[in-house]
Amino acid sequence: MAALLGRFGRKLVSPGSSHGARRVSTTVCESETVKSLNLYSAINQALRIALETDPRSYVFGEDVGFGGVFRCTTGLAERFGKNRVFNTPLCEQGIVGFGIGLAAMGNRAIVEIQFADYIYPAFDQIVNEAAKFRYRSGNQFNCGGLTIRAPYGAVGHGGHYHSQSPEAFFCHVPGIKVVIPRSPQEAKGLLLSCIRDPNPVVFFEPKWLYRQAVEEVPEHDYMIPLSEAEVIREGNDITLVGWGAQLTIMEQACLDAEKEGISCELIDLKTLLPWDKETVEASVKKTGRLLISHEAPVTGGFGAEISATILERCFLKLEAPVSRVCGLDTPFPLVFEPFYMPTKNKILDAIKSTVNY
Repeated sequence: MAALLGRFGRKLVSPGSSHGARRVSTTVCESETVKSLNLYSAINQALRIALETDPRSYVFGEDVGFGGVFRCTTGLAERFGKNRVFNTPLCEQGIVGFGIGLAAMGNRAIVEIQFADYIYPAFDQIVNEAAKFRYRSGNQFNCGGLTIRAPYGAVGHGGHYHSQSPEAFFCHVPGIKVVIPRSPQEAKGLLLSCIRDPNPVVFFEPKWLYRQAVEEVPEHDYMIPLSEAEVIREGNDITLVGWGAQLTIMEQACLDAEKEGISCELIDLKTLLPWDKETVEASVKKTGRLLISHEAPVTGGFGAEISATILERCFLKLEAPVSRVCGLDTPFPLVFEPFYMPTKNKILDAIKSTVNY
């Protein structure tokens, strides 16, 4: 699986002002200084760069002062001081509310919610305050310096309260962005883009990949553009769309489908809000088929939004109904996790069913 994660190409951009990126595309070449990092180390490197390059940046959340439960903030408090990297009370509403105020004063507030499952107490602050701050003031004020990090998704043994994928809730909220990386190199570049973006961002990190995903990551400061999907595998028979850790599972299904003569095009959405409709549309118009896969329950999942949009845009080009391979409509289970998950075999069966429709 780690080998699959390392085989995708990346598009990087040079850092620009504190409010965006100078979009100069390049590729990782041998002359660049790179280091083999897992995903949590790449997150740590991005946070270090953010703190180094902007004295207005702050990192805070439950237990971040001594590294956090996943070690993403290891060493940052010692390096930058406890005034810039610090622990908070166990109160998600208060953590995000404090971040909104800090960002509204022109700072970069990088908030950690220990698990995405615990983000719900902060829902009101994110939806009714952060997302509407600029709009309600007629653009006189904003909290665009707010970035909310949260580990999300399955981990193999997390059960009900440490495995949820709540991205769809936030994709219904104009005024924020929602971003999910698939690998260490993507995580570093996307996180730096989120921190420097002039809008509040919810950045979900696939905890399954924190230690499992390892690849060569450039050590310099770079950014990956938001709202630009990436075709990471080209094909002609069917388009597959996903994000986060699910991309690795989907890649495995694509390889198995190839053995049976089915050519799959695989797209990493990266940014779910606002998402890159044009890239997906172009692919579906070529292949005539679409399969979407995510860990969250199928009903009301973001896959439904993608499906509806593509049906509107590509109806006459479709050769088969849009297929969704997602989590089940149950609370996230513990011992039954293997049955709940959208596995490689489920995706492969859906690929064959859609192609043979």
